[in-house]
Amino acid sequence: MLVLVSNLFHDLFIADTERPFLIEGDHTHTYGAYRRHALRLGAAVLAHGLSAGDRLVAQTNKSADGFALWLGCLAAGVVYVPTNTAYTSAEISYFCSDAGASLLVVDDPTALETVTTDLGLSTVAIADLVSSSTTLAPVNVADVDDATPAALVYTSGTTGQPKGATLTHGCLLDNAQALVQVWHYDGDDILVHSLPIFHVHGLFIALHPTMLSGAQVRFLPRFEPDSVIDALAGATIFMGVPTYYHRLLSNDRFDPAACKSMRLFTSGSAPMTELTHGEFTKRTGRQIVERYGMSEASIIASNRIDNVLAGSVGHALPGYEIRIVDNSGNALTAGETGTVEVRGPSLCTGYWNRPDADAESRTLDGWFSTGDVGSLDATERLTLEGRSSDMIISGGLNIYPKEIEMVIDEVDGIVESAVVGHPHEDFGEVVTAYLVLESGTSLSALDLETPLTSLARFKHPKSVHVIAELPRNAMGKVQKNLLRSNKATPQ
Repeated sequence: MLVLVSNLFHDLFIADTERPFLIEGDHTHTYGAYRRHALRLGAAVLAHGLSAGDRLVAQTNKSADGFALWLGCLAAGVVYVPTNTAYTSAEISYFCSDAGASLLVVDDPTALETVTTDLGLSTVAIADLVSSSTTLAPVNVADVDDATPAALVYTSGTTGQPKGATLTHGCLLDNAQALVQVWHYDGDDILVHSLPIFHVHGLFIALHPTMLSGAQVRFLPRFEPDSVIDALAGATIFMGVPTYYHRLLSNDRFDPAACKSMRLFTSGSAPMTELTHGEFTKRTGRQIVERYGMSEASIIASNRIDNVLAGSVGHALPGYEIRIVDNSGNALTAGETGTVEVRGPSLCTGYWNRPDADAESRTLDGWFSTGDVGSLDATERLTLEGRSSDMIISGGLNIYPKEIEMVIDEVDGIVESAVVGHPHEDFGEVVTAYLVLESGTSLSALDLETPLTSLARFKHPKSVHVIAELPRNAMGKVQKNLLRSNKATPQ
């Protein structure tokens, strides 16, 4: 990996200053104008008392200002913590507390007054931050090296407590450079961006390679099929999740003419079905390039544009390694199925203040255990078989059952619960809860609505089933595979 002699911010703004960059509605930001905007936002952040290395938590709706805030933090050396706009105040309080944040940037500070009160944390509306930045001199770009933290991206696990993966300037640059190479990016590309920017897919994977190439972005506020189809005219790249492609294929306007100029469609964050692959190719004459990544490592593997195999996530990116191991950590051979482990320059340096989680996730020889199950063929092409963890992916969003179960189990009358994902045509998976009740207790999904208000809406179970007991193996572990296959014992 290249050792940085300057801030990643400089690498992202190598294009000619007058070159069009980000198109939002009727307004086009040039690279130069957007760079100045980001530098002033960086100055505004420091004006709130932050210094390089401090953490800033952001929960804002998608906008050009929101992305510029990330770049401003990057320039200022402030560690950026993106959070889902659906998270509740209780969830945001946890992230602010765990990260030791110095500033919370939101759309409406009054909606998160409890965070400010409980933590004594400064909170500012992004509109006010932008307004104040217009009178400030641009921030001096902080000197960093490749190991300097740039962002904390929170991801959960079996404990139910989210943990912050520390992504550095160096790992973000290396991953973006690898994607430019694998996806053949150049300055003539135009990306249609309809992803949210609170996670690595929309924030880093889509936008960093675009900037390194001096390409353009058509920045849509959200995914909406007709708006995306309109934006595809003359564009060359689109990145999405399987749910997006399912919805595009349900729209009669999505036809070969709509995709005439497109050279690359990518999909990630959840598995793509063979049916969607087939329908997409039949409809458009093009193939969807699946890739494989995670918050802790950005993109690990990808199909190559000229070598796509439906159902596979392709080969490791340049400079990256993938191996498959058994339960004892022994490396397996081609065709054998086991746990996917990875090694490469874009891996996070660890989990924020969680040495225990670091030790659990890494082997003594430096490999990171993804928790996913898969196999490599003779050419080292990776195919994923499932997840060794219980994580649910719904609409491209990661949902960790333990976090939901901890809330449900506090409800009076519930003995225990288990949360699993069930297949869904549109979302990929939907959250389903199985409950064991005390004798004589009656409960429904409505009784869970109030307790679950502490969690983002997308984590709420779409269906609730009362069963006599949770299925367990001889060691007492809940057999969630039986719940997923509807083989549990009904009450």
